[in-house]
Order: sequence, then structure tokens, then C-alpha cells
Amino acid sequence: MADIFELMLTLDLRDELSEEERAELLWHLGLGPRPKVLRIVTDFPFVVEDDHGELVIEDRPEPLLGRHGEASKVGGALVSVLLRKQDTRHSAWALTSRQEIHPDDFERTGQLLGRLANKAGDFHRRPDGSVNVGWTRFYEEHRPEPLVVRDGVVIWPS
Repeated sequence: MADIFELMLTLDLRDELSEEERAELLWHLGLGPRPKVLRIVTDFPFVVEDDHGELVIEDRPEPLLGRHGEASKVGGALVSVLLRKQDTRHSAWALTSRQEIHPDDFERTGQLLGRLANKAGDFHRRPDGSVNVGWTRFYEEHRPEPLVVRDGVVIWPS
């Protein structure tokens, strides 16, 4: 049994992405090189054993939404796309990403999604101020659950 969830993001973003944010987002989507400085998600701790058998924490940045190709548990394909929209009256960027995610990655991915929710178009905002960024489902379930960011924090499935 695996603790894998399908993560489906569908967001329209306002034209407020700085060049640095856009470059980092493209890297996270697996669509561009890693920027020299990471500003959105800055820590990628990874525990390894050193030459003396001691556990140490290394920083190993990796794209959070950058897997492309066949999904291993949820079926279908893993993809990420960021497109410049033609009609920019309401939103300037269309973002879609379908990924497999483990609960260990909820916190880091949540940092990215919290930032993206702040840039989301009004279409995604709910009356209570939260932002609908997509949905998620446990890989063995058939019915997805809405994925919402409230006050900058992702409400992950329990």
C-alpha cells in the first residue's frame, strides 16, 4: 500500500508574477532551469548518512510539480503546463498540473500553492476568502476532494 495522492491544480493567475517568481515556478513545473536563488520554497531538507555513519541533513532542491510522463499509482499521465493567456482582462496565466504527491511533500508543496493562491484570479476565490486551487484524491479513491488555500495555508486531506 502506498500513501500517494493525485494532485490536480487548475489555476488562472493574475499578471503579478515577477520575473524571478515566474522562473522559479517554471522550474517547479519541470519547464525551466533551476534559478540561482529560490525565493518561494527555500528549504529542501534530505536526511543522508555521512562517511562516519551519522545522519546529516543536506539541502537537495527538486521541482515540486515537475514530473512528466506515466503516473505510477493514479493512472494517466503526470503533466504541468503554464501558458500565457490571450485575453488578459481577468487573468494572465493559465496553470494546470497533475502530479502524484506523498504526504511528506504536503508542507513544501503547500508553500508553493499558498503563494500561487495569492496570485490567483477572482474566479477561484470563494465568498469566505479562501481560494480553490484544484482537487486531490487518495489513489485508491474515485471521488476527488476540493483543494483549498485559506489564509495562505493549504487544507490538505486528512
